[in-house]
Amino acid sequence: MTANDTGVNAPPRARLPVPTLRVDRWWMGPALTVAGLTVFVVYATFRAFQQAHYFVEDYHYLTPFYSPCVSEGCVEASSLFGRFLPDHPLIPYAALSLPFLLLFRLTCYYYRKAYYRSFWLSPPACAVPEPHRKYTGETRFPLILQNIHRYFFYAAAIVSVINTYDAIIAFQSPEGFGFGLGNVILVVNVALLWSYTISCHSCRHVIGGRLKHFSKHPIRYWMWTKVSLLNARHMQLAWITLGTLMLTDFYIALVAGGVISDLRFIG
Repeated sequence: MTANDTGVNAPPRARLPVPTLRVDRWWMGPALTVAGLTVFVVYATFRAFQQAHYFVEDYHYLTPFYSPCVSEGCVEASSLFGRFLPDHPLIPYAALSLPFLLLFRLTCYYYRKAYYRSFWLSPPACAVPEPHRKYTGETRFPLILQNIHRYFFYAAAIVSVINTYDAIIAFQSPEGFGFGLGNVILVVNVALLWSYTISCHSCRHVIGGRLKHFSKHPIRYWMWTKVSLLNARHMQLAWITLGTLMLTDFYIALVAGGVISDLRFIG
């Protein structure tokens, strides 16, 4: 940012022979972020369009990448909300939910900071200049659309309810009630997804952001304090849930594809 960008007549910056005086490995953070996000995007894109190995009918294991499964190509038992989208290679089976989940994460306050610094180098690190000559923030299209993050939060909460239902009805086997390693993975995944969703800054604002007197709203204040505790771990939960989503999907894909058998404890 320059003096012309801020409208303040600031003194010129000191001329240095190097871009930054930092001697630590400041580039490690942005590099790891690029690597981590790239791995998830490539894996998730492949799985979303693979349209196979997403459902284990005997135990009703449905990967979160395909929930809710609303395509005409979905296995009937996996479609709890009907099949009404056309079966086409370019249309994900969960096209009703995936765009909202993607936009929820894409507009997330933490992820915005992560990919601004790593992919756009804006800025890549503290005390490291960015390559952009002008700074406009999130005041112009398309970045101004980041401000509707709270509406994607509502959609993500609905999808989390559906994922929770998927995890509950998965406690079955061909003989009735059943319990296996897949159930553990599904339950842990959905619990972490709820933690990430609830720890969202928009959720914190919805619960207590507009309250002027906490003493008059003791229940909402209690909820706000608990969400605030989770909010302090929002960055960690953002990364953990990327990992658990891939792990959950990968395990179900292996079982659905017949590569391994589910480790059963009951049934």
